[in-house]
Amino acid sequence: MRALRCLKPGDVQLVEVPTPNLPADYLLVSPTATGICGTDLEIIAGGVDPAFITYPITLGHEWTGNIVELGRDVKNFSVGDRVVVEGMIPCGKCNECVAGATNLCKTYDEIGFTRDGAAAEFIAVPAALAHAIADFVTEESAALVEPAAVVLQGMKRLAPKANGRFLVLGDGTIGLLAVALLAEFTPAMIDVFGMRTEQKDLFTQVGATRFLTGKEDLHSEYDYVVEAAGAIAAVSLALSHAKRGGKILLLGYPEHSALLQVSVHDLINNDLTIHASFSYSRDSWKEIVVRLNSGQLNLTPLVTHHFTLDKWQEAIQTLRHAGKNARGKVLLKLKTD
Repeated sequence: MRALRCLKPGDVQLVEVPTPNLPADYLLVSPTATGICGTDLEIIAGGVDPAFITYPITLGHEWTGNIVELGRDVKNFSVGDRVVVEGMIPCGKCNECVAGATNLCKTYDEIGFTRDGAAAEFIAVPAALAHAIADFVTEESAALVEPAAVVLQGMKRLAPKANGRFLVLGDGTIGLLAVALLAEFTPAMIDVFGMRTEQKDLFTQVGATRFLTGKEDLHSEYDYVVEAAGAIAAVSLALSHAKRGGKILLLGYPEHSALLQVSVHDLINNDLTIHASFSYSRDSWKEIVVRLNSGQLNLTPLVTHHFTLDKWQEAIQTLRHAGKNARGKVLLKLKTD
Protein backbone atom coordinates (compact mmCIF):
# COMPACT_ATOMS: atom_id res chain seq x y z
CA MET A 1 0.00 0.00 0.00
CA ARG A 2 1.03 3.62 -0.42
CA ALA A 3 1.86 5.76 2.61
CA LEU A 4 3.16 9.30 3.08
CA ARG A 5 6.11 8.81 5.40
CA CYS A 6 8.60 11.10 7.07
CA LEU A 7 11.65 8.85 7.05
CA LYS A 8 13.70 11.35 9.03
CA PRO A 9 13.57 15.11 9.54
CA GLY A 10 13.59 16.78 6.14
CA ASP A 11 12.87 13.57 4.20
CA VAL A 12 9.21 12.97 3.22
CA GLN A 13 8.31 10.38 0.58
CA LEU A 14 5.24 8.63 -0.79
CA VAL A 15 6.35 5.02 -0.58
CA GLU A 16 5.08 1.45 -0.75
CA VAL A 17 4.79 -0.29 2.63
CA PRO A 18 3.13 -3.54 3.76
CA THR A 19 -0.54 -3.46 4.73
CA PRO A 20 -0.62 -3.50 8.55
CA ASN A 21 -1.43 -6.68 10.46
CA LEU A 22 -4.81 -6.83 12.18
CA PRO A 23 -4.83 -7.80 15.88
CA ALA A 24 -8.01 -9.41 17.22
CA ASP A 25 -9.32 -6.22 18.85
CA TYR A 26 -8.40 -3.85 16.01
CA LEU A 27 -10.08 -2.45 12.92
CA LEU A 28 -8.54 -2.13 9.48
CA VAL A 29 -9.68 1.23 8.14
CA SER A 30 -9.33 2.79 4.72
CA PRO A 31 -8.77 6.53 5.36
CA THR A 32 -10.83 8.79 3.10
CA ALA A 33 -9.55 12.18 4.26
CA THR A 34 -6.55 13.26 6.31
CA GLY A 35 -5.82 16.77 7.46
CA ILE A 36 -2.31 18.16 7.57
CA CYS A 37 -1.38 20.86 10.02
CA GLY A 38 1.41 22.88 11.53
CA THR A 39 2.39 19.97 13.75
CA ASP A 40 3.02 17.85 10.65
CA LEU A 41 5.33 20.60 9.42
CA GLU A 42 7.14 20.42 12.76
CA ILE A 43 7.48 16.64 12.41
CA ILE A 44 8.92 17.11 8.93
CA ALA A 45 11.31 19.80 10.16
CA GLY A 46 12.38 17.79 13.20
CA GLY A 47 10.98 20.36 15.59
CA VAL A 48 8.84 18.05 17.74
CA ASP A 49 10.17 17.10 21.17
CA PRO A 50 12.03 13.79 20.57
CA ALA A 51 10.09 12.26 23.46
CA PHE A 52 6.89 12.51 21.42
CA ILE A 53 7.95 11.36 17.95
CA THR A 54 9.38 8.21 16.35
CA TYR A 55 11.00 8.14 12.90
CA PRO A 56 10.30 6.84 10.33
CA ILE A 57 6.59 7.63 10.71
CA THR A 58 3.55 7.73 8.45
CA LEU A 59 1.98 11.17 8.76
CA GLY A 60 -1.68 11.88 9.49
CA HIS A 61 -3.30 12.36 12.90
CA GLU A 62 -6.47 14.24 11.82
CA TRP A 63 -8.55 11.85 9.75
CA THR A 64 -11.64 9.81 9.00
CA GLY A 65 -12.26 6.62 7.05
CA ASN A 66 -14.29 3.48 6.37
CA ILE A 67 -13.87 0.08 8.03
CA VAL A 68 -12.73 -2.60 5.58
CA GLU A 69 -12.00 -5.47 7.98
CA LEU A 70 -12.75 -6.41 11.60
CA GLY A 71 -10.46 -8.14 14.03
CA ARG A 72 -11.93 -11.46 15.13
CA ASP A 73 -12.92 -10.14 18.59
CA VAL A 74 -14.63 -6.94 17.37
CA LYS A 75 -18.41 -7.05 17.77
CA ASN A 76 -19.76 -3.49 17.76
CA PHE A 77 -18.80 -2.39 14.23
CA SER A 78 -19.48 -3.53 10.70
CA VAL A 79 -17.49 -3.41 7.50
CA GLY A 80 -18.34 -0.17 5.70
CA ASP A 81 -18.96 1.88 8.86
CA ARG A 82 -17.61 5.43 8.79
CA VAL A 83 -15.41 6.15 11.79
CA VAL A 84 -13.13 8.63 13.44
CA VAL A 85 -10.48 7.27 15.80
CA GLU A 86 -8.89 8.83 18.84
CA GLY A 87 -5.23 9.37 18.12
CA MET A 88 -3.99 9.08 21.68
CA ILE A 89 -3.69 5.47 22.82
CA PRO A 90 -3.52 5.66 26.64
CA CYS A 91 -2.35 2.88 28.92
CA GLY A 92 -5.70 2.90 30.76
CA LYS A 93 -3.99 1.95 34.04
CA CYS A 94 -2.11 4.96 35.41
CA ASN A 95 -3.71 7.30 37.94
CA GLU A 96 -4.38 9.90 35.25
CA CYS A 97 -6.15 7.43 32.96
CA VAL A 98 -8.25 6.06 35.81
CA ALA A 99 -9.27 9.64 36.69
CA GLY A 100 -10.35 10.27 33.09
CA ALA A 101 -7.42 12.55 32.25
CA THR A 102 -6.25 10.32 29.41
CA ASN A 103 -4.43 13.27 27.81
CA LEU A 104 -2.02 13.14 30.78
CA CYS A 105 -1.22 9.43 30.47
CA LYS A 106 2.46 8.90 31.19
CA THR A 107 3.03 6.13 28.64
CA TYR A 108 0.62 6.83 25.78
CA ASP A 109 1.24 6.15 22.10
CA GLU A 110 -0.16 8.47 19.44
CA ILE A 111 -1.21 7.89 15.85
CA GLY A 112 0.91 9.98 13.51
CA PHE A 113 3.62 10.48 16.14
CA THR A 114 4.76 7.22 17.72
CA ARG A 115 2.50 4.97 15.63
CA ASP A 116 1.96 5.22 11.90
CA GLY A 117 -0.71 7.71 10.88
CA ALA A 118 -3.54 7.81 8.36
CA ALA A 119 -1.92 9.39 5.30
CA ALA A 120 -1.98 5.91 3.83
CA GLU A 121 -4.30 3.52 2.03
CA PHE A 122 -4.92 1.49 5.20
CA ILE A 123 -4.41 1.85 8.93
CA ALA A 124 -4.97 -0.61 11.79
CA VAL A 125 -6.46 0.98 14.92
CA PRO A 126 -7.84 -0.18 18.29
CA ALA A 127 -11.60 -0.72 17.98
CA ALA A 128 -12.06 0.67 21.50
CA LEU A 129 -10.94 4.10 20.28
CA ALA A 130 -13.18 4.22 17.20
CA HIS A 131 -16.41 6.23 16.99
CA ALA A 132 -19.10 5.88 14.33
CA ILE A 133 -19.86 8.96 12.25
CA ALA A 134 -23.34 9.61 10.84
CA ASP A 135 -23.76 9.43 7.07
CA PHE A 136 -24.73 13.12 6.79
CA VAL A 137 -21.52 14.35 8.46
CA THR A 138 -19.11 15.58 5.81
CA GLU A 139 -15.61 14.20 5.47
CA GLU A 140 -14.36 17.71 6.17
CA SER A 141 -16.11 17.86 9.54
CA ALA A 142 -15.13 14.32 10.46
CA ALA A 143 -11.46 14.93 9.69
CA LEU A 144 -11.48 17.89 12.08
CA VAL A 145 -12.61 15.95 15.16
CA GLU A 146 -9.05 15.71 16.50
CA PRO A 147 -8.19 19.44 16.53
CA ALA A 148 -11.75 20.30 17.60
CA ALA A 149 -11.36 18.00 20.62
CA VAL A 150 -8.05 19.71 21.46
CA VAL A 151 -9.77 23.11 21.47
CA LEU A 152 -12.78 21.84 23.42
CA GLN A 153 -10.47 20.40 26.08
CA GLY A 154 -9.01 23.87 26.55
CA MET A 155 -12.42 25.56 26.58
CA LYS A 156 -13.50 23.30 29.42
CA ARG A 157 -10.55 24.52 31.45
CA LEU A 158 -11.25 28.14 30.55
CA ALA A 159 -14.91 27.71 31.60
CA PRO A 160 -16.07 31.02 30.08
CA LYS A 161 -19.25 32.73 31.22
CA ALA A 162 -21.91 34.24 28.97
CA ASN A 163 -21.44 37.78 27.62
CA GLY A 164 -17.68 37.63 27.95
CA ARG A 165 -15.28 39.65 25.83
CA PHE A 166 -12.93 37.30 24.00
CA LEU A 167 -9.69 37.80 22.15
CA VAL A 168 -8.39 34.96 19.97
CA LEU A 169 -4.75 35.29 18.93
CA GLY A 170 -3.89 33.38 15.76
CA ASP A 171 -5.46 33.06 12.32
CA GLY A 172 -4.95 29.35 11.62
CA THR A 173 -7.15 26.29 12.10
CA ILE A 174 -6.92 26.27 15.90
CA GLY A 175 -8.00 29.91 15.94
CA LEU A 176 -10.91 29.11 13.61
CA LEU A 177 -12.01 26.23 15.83
CA ALA A 178 -11.72 28.41 18.93
CA VAL A 179 -14.06 30.99 17.40
CA ALA A 180 -16.50 28.30 16.23
CA LEU A 181 -16.69 26.68 19.67
CA LEU A 182 -16.82 29.97 21.60
CA ALA A 183 -20.06 30.88 19.83
CA GLU A 184 -22.00 28.57 22.17
CA PHE A 185 -21.08 30.76 25.14
CA THR A 186 -23.08 33.75 23.79
CA PRO A 187 -20.09 36.07 23.87
CA ALA A 188 -20.42 39.83 23.87
CA MET A 189 -17.62 39.90 21.30
CA ILE A 190 -14.94 37.71 19.75
CA ASP A 191 -12.03 39.73 18.42
CA VAL A 192 -9.42 37.86 16.39
CA PHE A 193 -5.89 39.14 15.96
CA GLY A 194 -4.00 37.70 13.03
CA MET A 195 -1.33 38.46 10.49
CA ARG A 196 -3.11 37.68 7.21
CA THR A 197 -5.87 40.03 6.10
CA GLU A 198 -7.11 37.39 3.64
CA GLN A 199 -8.38 35.36 6.63
CA LYS A 200 -10.98 37.98 7.60
CA ASP A 201 -13.99 36.58 5.72
CA LEU A 202 -13.26 33.04 6.88
CA PHE A 203 -13.18 34.07 10.54
CA THR A 204 -16.25 36.25 10.21
CA GLN A 205 -18.11 33.30 8.70
CA VAL A 206 -17.49 31.14 11.78
CA GLY A 207 -18.46 33.85 14.27
CA ALA A 208 -15.72 36.44 14.80
CA THR A 209 -16.94 39.95 15.63
CA ARG A 210 -13.82 41.66 14.29
CA PHE A 211 -10.69 40.43 12.50
CA LEU A 212 -7.78 42.71 13.30
CA THR A 213 -4.21 42.92 12.07
CA GLY A 214 -3.16 46.05 13.97
CA LYS A 215 -2.46 45.99 17.70
CA GLU A 216 -3.73 49.54 17.96
CA ASP A 217 -7.24 48.31 17.11
CA LEU A 218 -7.40 45.90 20.03
CA HIS A 219 -9.34 46.77 23.15
CA SER A 220 -7.13 47.30 26.15
CA GLU A 221 -8.81 44.59 28.24
CA TYR A 222 -10.56 41.29 27.53
CA ASP A 223 -12.20 38.87 29.92
CA TYR A 224 -10.71 35.87 28.12
CA VAL A 225 -7.73 35.57 25.79
CA VAL A 226 -7.08 32.40 23.77
CA GLU A 227 -3.55 32.03 22.41
CA ALA A 228 -3.82 29.87 19.28
CA ALA A 229 -0.83 31.09 17.30
CA GLY A 230 1.96 29.09 18.90
CA ALA A 231 4.17 32.17 19.15
CA ILE A 232 5.93 33.73 22.12
CA ALA A 233 4.92 37.19 20.92
CA ALA A 234 1.27 36.11 21.07
CA VAL A 235 1.68 34.91 24.66
CA SER A 236 3.09 38.32 25.56
CA LEU A 237 0.12 39.96 23.86
CA ALA A 238 -2.25 37.75 25.83
CA LEU A 239 -0.65 38.80 29.10
CA SER A 240 -0.92 42.48 28.22
CA HIS A 241 -4.55 42.38 27.05
CA ALA A 242 -6.21 40.20 29.67
CA LYS A 243 -8.08 42.33 32.21
CA ARG A 244 -7.31 42.15 35.91
CA GLY A 245 -8.93 38.95 37.06
CA GLY A 246 -9.03 37.70 33.46
CA LYS A 247 -8.27 34.25 32.12
CA ILE A 248 -5.77 33.15 29.47
CA LEU A 249 -5.82 29.84 27.58
CA LEU A 250 -2.63 28.63 25.90
CA LEU A 251 -3.36 26.28 22.98
CA GLY A 252 -0.61 27.08 20.47
CA TYR A 253 2.77 25.37 20.52
CA PRO A 254 5.84 27.64 20.23
CA GLU A 255 9.16 26.12 19.26
CA HIS A 256 10.37 23.60 21.82
CA SER A 257 13.25 25.86 22.91
CA ALA A 258 11.20 29.07 23.05
CA LEU A 259 11.29 30.88 26.40
CA LEU A 260 9.37 33.87 27.74
CA GLN A 261 10.47 36.24 30.49
CA VAL A 262 7.46 37.12 32.63
CA SER A 263 7.00 39.49 35.56
CA VAL A 264 5.62 37.34 38.35
CA HIS A 265 4.76 40.57 40.18
CA ASP A 266 2.43 41.55 37.32
CA LEU A 267 0.83 38.11 37.18
CA ILE A 268 -0.02 38.33 40.87
CA ASN A 269 -1.01 41.98 40.81
CA ASN A 270 -3.35 41.41 37.86
CA ASP A 271 -4.85 38.28 39.45
CA LEU A 272 -4.51 36.39 36.16
CA THR A 273 -5.47 32.77 35.64
CA ILE A 274 -3.42 31.01 32.97
CA HIS A 275 -4.50 27.64 31.64
CA ALA A 276 -2.16 25.58 29.47
CA SER A 277 -4.09 22.77 27.83
CA PHE A 278 -2.53 19.65 26.31
CA SER A 279 -4.29 17.55 23.67
CA TYR A 280 -7.72 16.06 24.50
CA SER A 281 -9.35 13.60 26.87
CA ARG A 282 -11.62 10.78 25.73
CA ASP A 283 -14.59 12.77 27.03
CA SER A 284 -13.74 15.80 24.88
CA TRP A 285 -13.37 13.59 21.80
CA LYS A 286 -16.71 11.91 22.45
CA GLU A 287 -18.41 15.28 22.95
CA ILE A 288 -17.26 16.56 19.55
CA VAL A 289 -18.51 13.36 17.90
CA VAL A 290 -21.90 13.74 19.59
CA ARG A 291 -22.19 17.33 18.38
CA LEU A 292 -21.35 16.33 14.82
CA ASN A 293 -23.72 13.36 14.79
CA SER A 294 -26.54 15.46 16.22
CA GLY A 295 -26.09 18.22 13.65
CA GLN A 296 -25.17 20.79 16.32
CA LEU A 297 -21.71 21.33 14.86
CA ASN A 298 -20.64 21.70 11.24
CA LEU A 299 -16.94 22.25 10.59
CA THR A 300 -17.09 21.98 6.81
CA PRO A 301 -16.48 25.71 6.17
CA LEU A 302 -13.13 25.49 7.92
CA VAL A 303 -11.65 23.33 5.14
CA THR A 304 -10.49 25.44 2.21
CA HIS A 305 -8.08 23.21 0.29
CA HIS A 306 -8.31 19.62 -0.98
CA PHE A 307 -5.52 17.57 -2.54
CA THR A 308 -5.15 13.96 -3.60
CA LEU A 309 -2.42 11.90 -1.96
CA ASP A 310 -0.35 12.15 -5.14
CA LYS A 311 -0.37 15.94 -4.71
CA TRP A 312 1.02 15.85 -1.18
CA GLN A 313 3.86 18.21 -2.04
CA GLU A 314 1.40 20.86 -3.20
CA ALA A 315 -0.61 20.36 -0.02
CA ILE A 316 2.43 20.94 2.18
CA GLN A 317 3.46 23.95 0.12
CA THR A 318 -0.05 25.42 0.51
CA LEU A 319 0.12 24.88 4.25
CA ARG A 320 3.41 26.74 4.36
CA HIS A 321 2.51 29.52 1.96
CA ALA A 322 -1.10 30.11 0.97
CA GLY A 323 -0.28 33.25 -0.98
CA LYS A 324 -3.05 35.84 -1.11
CA ASN A 325 -5.85 33.31 -0.67
CA ALA A 326 -7.65 32.48 2.57
CA ARG A 327 -6.46 29.21 4.07
CA GLY A 328 -8.26 27.08 6.60
CA LYS A 329 -7.64 23.37 6.96
CA VAL A 330 -5.69 21.63 4.18
CA LEU A 331 -7.05 18.15 3.49
CA LEU A 332 -5.64 15.14 1.68
CA LYS A 333 -8.40 13.16 -0.04
CA LEU A 334 -7.32 9.55 -0.05
CA LYS A 335 -10.45 8.25 -1.78
CA THR A 336 -12.01 9.92 -4.81
CA ASP A 337 -15.32 9.00 -6.38
